[in-house]
Amino acid sequence: MPDARFLVVFDADSTLLRNEVIELIADEAGRGAEVAAATEAAMRGEVDFATSLRSRVAALRGVALSAFDRVRARVEPTPGAAELVAAIHDRGGRAAVVSGGFHEVLDVVAPALRIDQWRANRLAVQSGVLSGLVEGEIVDAAGKAAALREWAAASGVPLDRTIAVGDGANDLQMMAVAGLGVAFNAKPAVRRQADLVVGPVDLRELIPLLP
Repeated sequence: MPDARFLVVFDADSTLLRNEVIELIADEAGRGAEVAAATEAAMRGEVDFATSLRSRVAALRGVALSAFDRVRARVEPTPGAAELVAAIHDRGGRAAVVSGGFHEVLDVVAPALRIDQWRANRLAVQSGVLSGLVEGEIVDAAGKAAALREWAAASGVPLDRTIAVGDGANDLQMMAVAGLGVAFNAKPAVRRQADLVVGPVDLRELIPLLP
């Protein structure tokens, strides 16, 4: 891929997207409240992310693949997402997403938002329904940091010209690796450790930060 001037890497759920997608899927299994509470604990950093994700995905067992049309229809980009991505591209940058969420949703949402590259977890399927397992290696905090490094190198972007934007504890490692770590719509622990905190839930607030 051609070199870029800079790279912005977003978390997906509650950052680039207003929703926590796993909660929308859990609603299809009638376990939305239970999974939402577990997600909140994971984002606060109270439990190991990978362990928490496996237990939450187990609660999705039996959800039919046909339910994903309803889930995707409920996903909303965060206000200002399209404008921010357009500004990144206008200035010669690249926009990427690395998510502890799922390819099943991001593969549809990311192209619609003109995201250049993305990485997420993949749900295992058996006989047309979710098996309650995650396929392959889980995208956790270390995986997010590794993706940022990998994409920066592939784009010819030094790390000091990268921006990481996230809200949860599993975003802290990539925010530490990036030249600028931005807490957006973030949990208190993330706000304390970020280089910069953006309060309004409007991604246009980040446009002045772009190189």
